[in-house]
Amino acid sequence: MSAPDHIPSATPGYTYDPPMEPPRIIYADHEILVVDKQSGLLSVPGKDADRQDCLINRLRGIYPEVLLVHRLDQDTSGVMIFALTPHAQRHLGLQFEKRQTKKTYIARLEGRLSPATGRVDLPLIVDWPNRPKQMVDLENGRPAQTDWRVIRATDTETRVRLSPITGRSHQLRVHMLSLGHPILGDPLYAEGPARDDYPRLMLHAESLRVRHPDGGVAQSFTAPVPF
Repeated sequence: MSAPDHIPSATPGYTYDPPMEPPRIIYADHEILVVDKQSGLLSVPGKDADRQDCLINRLRGIYPEVLLVHRLDQDTSGVMIFALTPHAQRHLGLQFEKRQTKKTYIARLEGRLSPATGRVDLPLIVDWPNRPKQMVDLENGRPAQTDWRVIRATDTETRVRLSPITGRSHQLRVHMLSLGHPILGDPLYAEGPARDDYPRLMLHAESLRVRHPDGGVAQSFTAPVPF
């Protein structure tokens, strides 16, 4: 990706320049399609004419019937699942709505996070003057919980596995910021070298566990961490 990832898409002068590699298919059958989304690529079209290139539009060239189930932020990479039938879209959508899916993410954080495990339980709401940013709001925010487990840490950086209980916009990014350890390369919530010295947001959707729409058998899908 030639455009600097540390410039938020809302910044004047920003040019959307997504990676041009073809979609990375992890799994496909008669009901579902699982893909490893690249960082820098929108999940769905943006409002502007120059932001119509996105993962679902690219997939339509291969699977014209593809239907959206959930999204990943533009700067986040990793596992996304799509439906190939209306039945699968409804079935999977309900699983996400009822929190019956299991998702794990890998992130690299600024500084040493301690203790080794924990849970952030802080409600979130959109930061209207600074959209698309979100913020913690104890009175008006929607409930949001994230579990973390440290994989390894130094004095300057921590690699963690994050398990969101809820699925709020920018949840992992704001929750890690609330601990004082923003995700490295984050164009919205990190500052200084923690933002500028990294080519992308260091956040990857590592795994997703769902029940298959045809039969209900649990299946897990993973995508290798690129950082």
